[in-house]
Amino acid sequence: MSKFLYLYTEPTASNQVDGQTPHGIYDSDTEFQTDSLTTCKYVASKLGHPIMQLEFNSGSIYACFEEAVSEYSQQIHHYNTKNWMWEHYGSSNRISGSTMSSTGSHEPEAPHMGSTFLLSEQYGEAVNVGGGINLYTGSIVLTSSKQVYDLSSDSSLEQTGDRLEIQRVFNEGPAAVSRFYDPFAGTYDNIELLNAFGMGNVSPAVSYILRPISYDLARANAIETNDKIRKSAYSFELQNNQLRLFPRPKSTDEGNKIYFHYYVKDDKQSTSRTYTNSKVSDPSNIPYKFITYNEINAPGRQWIRKFTLALAKELLGIIRSKYASMPLPNGEVSLDGEALKAEGREEKSLALEEIKEFLESVSLSEASRKESEQAESQQQILNKAPLKIYIG
Repeated sequence: MSKFLYLYTEPTASNQVDGQTPHGIYDSDTEFQTDSLTTCKYVASKLGHPIMQLEFNSGSIYACFEEAVSEYSQQIHHYNTKNWMWEHYGSSNRISGSTMSSTGSHEPEAPHMGSTFLLSEQYGEAVNVGGGINLYTGSIVLTSSKQVYDLSSDSSLEQTGDRLEIQRVFNEGPAAVSRFYDPFAGTYDNIELLNAFGMGNVSPAVSYILRPISYDLARANAIETNDKIRKSAYSFELQNNQLRLFPRPKSTDEGNKIYFHYYVKDDKQSTSRTYTNSKVSDPSNIPYKFITYNEINAPGRQWIRKFTLALAKELLGIIRSKYASMPLPNGEVSLDGEALKAEGREEKSLALEEIKEFLESVSLSEASRKESEQAESQQQILNKAPLKIYIG
């Protein structure tokens, strides 16, 4: 097929860009359509038109322009992903499917320590002060003289048939403070009155002596140490779901319950949580769309024009490489296809390197580094300032 079937002609305002780009991502944007025409003329003039003939039509330049805008959008979103990926992870609603081909602006991110909270939940579960899974309560009914209980068969559980991870067993003796004072001090009426207000174990004010807190702590420690050494202290052992209680339950303990807290092993080891369903899981579904063209500023549009020119040079070089030479009446003339390809690819590489370096220079990590250096420099300057000498 003759290459002369596809020749560039200057577009006019009557030409409609809508429908002439491969993906039509920005066709509905009037500013994109306007800039498509001006950029098309700019690229053509930089490639030598009208002095030189161009072996592609304006539609090819529109395709390069659309690709340049999409490449700019991709680089910006790579920058956003680098800065904010872990703020979105498990928090923002993911985006996928047909909506990925639409345009739209993304509002500024609101930092919330991102994955730091997700990681800290695991520490909360380990010490029973939070986390993302349920902490259940179970109980066993005490039997006289029975010291060992099987948690899988002798207990009442909210969750059955699952492996358990016991967190706490409530097998504790009376509080030491309940034995601080003589409960029988005072008259019978006083005792009844104190009991009514929940203070039956505390002596009435007539015999109460205020002492330092250290005295109370020492006395409580003495009572607990006495119980542990001289008596069978309240404790337990847990091995392979076998719970051994200390001291051995007596006949007076018959029917009482010992409670315990536990996690379900499968819940704790599971890597998925229902509250993360349909949330961002990786860079492929962060809710970033193609950038709205009419909101791109002047420096961004200049980069897009330069990148469009580089793409057009490469495309024209590929076309001319198919026709390495043209026959003429007295010989043939060689075309510059290979040179155009090399030049276009080099300009593409330089443009991408330029925008990556710029975005890196304004990243959050770089901003933090600069602020640190600035604060350190200011501190060094202040250290050299003379201090006042006060003479009293």
